[in-house]
Amino acid sequence: MTDHITHHILSVLVENKAGVLARVSGLFARRGFNIISLAVAPTEDERFSRITIAVDVASVPLEQITKQLFKLISVVKITELDPREAVERELLLVTVDAPAASRGQIIELVNVFEGRILNVGHERLTLSLEGHPDKLDDFAELLRPYGIAELQRTGRVALAKLDNSSTRLRPVRAS
Repeated sequence: MTDHITHHILSVLVENKAGVLARVSGLFARRGFNIISLAVAPTEDERFSRITIAVDVASVPLEQITKQLFKLISVVKITELDPREAVERELLLVTVDAPAASRGQIIELVNVFEGRILNVGHERLTLSLEGHPDKLDDFAELLRPYGIAELQRTGRVALAKLDNSSTRLRPVRAS
């Protein structure tokens, strides 16, 4: 994977209220910011949702994005996650043409990528793969020659990598 950053990842904690996602996405649309990926779901605290937004670096300076987001009343916290310091994941579902002659090759590809076969038909397979967006891009590209009937991706979710710099463990005293 390259060290060249092509996108910003923003983790935006918002109040879990109707219309918040529409206001956030509307802000991006009005400003002409290019969103690469958008995912939203409730957090561990039901009062809040987390919106993970991957934005094209060339599209707009990060400061401008965060200033505009903070103007929205429902935004509680914005965290930028450096792609080199974040764990990013995405889910891909794909239905691929899989006649008997090529089915074995497709199944082998699924195994190599550690994917799953979700549904089996006479001439098609529905597959899933979870992982870094680059991994999903590679998988989809390798499936293309077989014939992709349908493909859907969830959008990126991301969290900061844990700090493992201090690996000392404190001894536990026996009572």
